[in-house]
Amino acid sequence: MPRILLVNPPIHDFTAHDFWLKPFGLLRVAGELRGLADMVLFDALDRMDPRHGPVAGRNIDEFGRGRFHSQVLSRPAALAGVPRHYHRFGAPREAFQSFLQSSGSFDFALVATGMTYWYPGVAEVVADLRRISPGTRIALGGVYATLCPSHARGLGADLVVQGLDLSVLWSFLGLQARDRRPQKPLWEAYSRLRTGILKLADGCPFRCTYCSVPQVYPDFVGQPLERSVAELAFLLDRGAQDVAFYDDALLYRMDRILLPFLRAVAEGGLRVRFHTPNALNARFITPEVAHAMVHGGFRTFYLGFESSGVDWQRKTGGKVYSQELERAVRNLDAAGANLENVTAYLILGHPEGDLQGVEASMRFASSLGLRVLLSEFSPIPGTPDGERCRKWVDLDEPLNHSKTAFPLALLGKTEVDRLKTIARTLNEGLRRAPGQGSSVAPGTTMSYTARGQ
Repeated sequence: MPRILLVNPPIHDFTAHDFWLKPFGLLRVAGELRGLADMVLFDALDRMDPRHGPVAGRNIDEFGRGRFHSQVLSRPAALAGVPRHYHRFGAPREAFQSFLQSSGSFDFALVATGMTYWYPGVAEVVADLRRISPGTRIALGGVYATLCPSHARGLGADLVVQGLDLSVLWSFLGLQARDRRPQKPLWEAYSRLRTGILKLADGCPFRCTYCSVPQVYPDFVGQPLERSVAELAFLLDRGAQDVAFYDDALLYRMDRILLPFLRAVAEGGLRVRFHTPNALNARFITPEVAHAMVHGGFRTFYLGFESSGVDWQRKTGGKVYSQELERAVRNLDAAGANLENVTAYLILGHPEGDLQGVEASMRFASSLGLRVLLSEFSPIPGTPDGERCRKWVDLDEPLNHSKTAFPLALLGKTEVDRLKTIARTLNEGLRRAPGQGSSVAPGTTMSYTARGQ
């Protein structure tokens, strides 16, 4: 059997926080190779891995989130003017190099890619493989490889897998795709598993003008119920205590997908804490759904609100309106959800910011008792809103997709800092129950496209 190295690269960025971050696509592909190859995983973002040094297993909150090990780097030339510190997040580079030197030769390396502007971490992995394990053939796959394939080919890998068709990968590996049911992700590759990931469906039926999901998953496709339940049971057997959904439309077709899943989980006696970092569509949180989620194990609720501006809502896809958010919060509260763990995402730095009304939107969400989390806008090529940003930045350089850089370029440091201060003040003003609190500092931002990528 071929010997295959699976790599989740470090992150080069201004900010990064572990919101249940796992290389789910890579693990899915590896699951299909179970029994056909000898596979070893190096996940530079696995904070439980002792190869991360003295920080391994530390800085973990009650739900498994936490900070990555980090070191300050010099800003790349394209980001030289950004007034923020640039970091490398994840296991030290020396840990990966030492791993390669002590692990013997690999026939192939499959390298996951995430955010387009995280590609320097991918380039680092390719360079180390070429120097230390020159006989290893390297394949890149994932979001960056799909959205920026020409750029990805310039990193020196032997293959760039664009999209969901894996036939080219099977040919590259010299293996035949098996004629059998899809396999569980390769969670056994982790020696210690604290958090896990589920997807009940791929894709999203909505076409929000700022989101890259339709480019990666063109169709909405649910997976069979029995497969989802089996994947959850496997995660729990491996030691996972908290499971995050990576679905981009978890509540869509809920009568066929989510609600039957929750009933099956209850009937099987599976006990777990569920989380929703990819954002829930508040429109679908009816009293029935709120009750099913709260009593089915959901502990954190992230609601994709983005803006209270009606014109902005209509222009960008009309996914959710203010009255729908208000109704969803009322339903969650009535079902017994802890509002301390309910957060509204709002976009910061969208090119239609005048219509969006970020400050008014934050104050509206806060008035409902919600924490607000500013999701910095990333201009992803191929999205309608991203393409409009070519007049401000060169989108052919993926570093210019940076969630930190673009809002600063569009709004200026003074305005960005002012809005973040308002978010922090609003969050600190919320009443907290004793001993409760979020692992994310009030006013902290995350990338909106983290949920799409």
